[in-house]
Amino acid sequence: MRRSVVAFALMVGGLISSNFSAQAQKVKSAPFSYLPEQGEDRYNQRVPRKTLALADGSGFIILAHQSGSAYAVERYSPDLKKQWSTTLPIAPGETVEAFGRSAEQAWVVLHHADENGQNLTVQPVGLAGGQKGTPVVLVTAAASERRPSVRLSPDGTRLLAYRYATRDEQVRSLVGTLYDQKLTKIMDRTYDFRDQGDFFSPNIILANDGTQYVTLLGDAMRKLTVRRYPATPDRIGVPTAIPVLGVPVGGVFDGKPITIRDAKFSLLPDGQLYAAALCANYDTGELTSLKVVRFDFENKSLKLAPELPFAPAYLAEVGKATGTEPKRLEDIYLADMLLSENKNLVIVAERHFEEGGPDQPVHARELHVFGYSAFVTPIWHLVVPKEQAAPAIDSYTGIGFRAAVFGEDVQLLTLENIGGKSDLYLRHLQARTGVLGAQQRLKLNVANDQQLAYVKDFTTWLGPKEIIGVSRPSKKSAALQLNEVKLK
Repeated sequence: MRRSVVAFALMVGGLISSNFSAQAQKVKSAPFSYLPEQGEDRYNQRVPRKTLALADGSGFIILAHQSGSAYAVERYSPDLKKQWSTTLPIAPGETVEAFGRSAEQAWVVLHHADENGQNLTVQPVGLAGGQKGTPVVLVTAAASERRPSVRLSPDGTRLLAYRYATRDEQVRSLVGTLYDQKLTKIMDRTYDFRDQGDFFSPNIILANDGTQYVTLLGDAMRKLTVRRYPATPDRIGVPTAIPVLGVPVGGVFDGKPITIRDAKFSLLPDGQLYAAALCANYDTGELTSLKVVRFDFENKSLKLAPELPFAPAYLAEVGKATGTEPKRLEDIYLADMLLSENKNLVIVAERHFEEGGPDQPVHARELHVFGYSAFVTPIWHLVVPKEQAAPAIDSYTGIGFRAAVFGEDVQLLTLENIGGKSDLYLRHLQARTGVLGAQQRLKLNVANDQQLAYVKDFTTWLGPKEIIGVSRPSKKSAALQLNEVKLK
């Protein structure tokens, strides 16, 4: 039976975790240089994660924006000792498109555009000593075409670059090339959407073995569909089998036209593809429900979870948690999907919005967190209140949250000012029960002013009790620091 644990989780979490604030210890800090992104990337980040833990546990790498004409890939040991730094010049008309790593190399993908055309080029950097490899052009496109895209597999062993073929501004196909970790071409492939009609939105998720999952919001934004393409080239004269799974989540219900307002697809550690959709009344824009799907291609089936409606009872829960009286849900967006060791699914949505105007602050408010069992059955949900604002120079890089899961423990990290203390705060959430612990202050004493104070992009976990982050410690200091925080 589905149950709400808003008040219960806050109460129990406070009882069992009231001493968490004394358990955090800042171990070490090092100077850090960072230039905020400019232009559209302030609001539409292409590289939201600029710190990546290394798979062998030997430390982490960082993509640092050093100047208007250069980035750098830097490798650190777990105790913040810089092992090497490799500068990557950025020419006029170039921006960073993607950042990733395999077991042997870091990948920095650059987008170049001028009047003659555009391309995506990957610059490999060896993890052992920071040596730059030979750049490889992954895909080219005409200057008039849409910006091409690239996808990196989670372990960095496969790269997929593709361009868009459009007609009347609607995507009709994608033309992609798959590469291995040596940047050797595996195959070319065309993804044809001529059967989709109009008003659909395609995307691609790349698995470690090179399997391509093409996700579609189709049927006039009412249906979630996934096509699975194999990691092997098409055989001449032999049609390639392309399994397709889809399910409508919108339509007309009780006389109201319901469409997808926001959707997120994620390939999670169990090898299954999951999708979450925030549905809304097309006429009024009011959010009506959350719908969740698991696509199981091995068994040629899918599981549509029971709908979670945003009924008056849910609005009352939001009001109780935030101390407000909401008449409707708005400015809420899907942010993360996490899978616990026992395959409990946790979905996190966040309310965030701009105050108005390019130079005005941006805000992030409560988290809406939903828990599902291994059978994709909703078992709990809760609202986590928070009050965040950042100057326009930060855009959304200084607010929001970061999340990680270890076993059944989901960790949520936020920058907040609680009880007059501006700091990074950690909350522990149990994936199976939805029990939320009290916030744990990391004791970094983050500056609380209208200047750059915290850059969320560089936050990552090296383990369940070791967090890396970048912040500025006080109003008197203009310098950012790279921090290592260990939890006792």
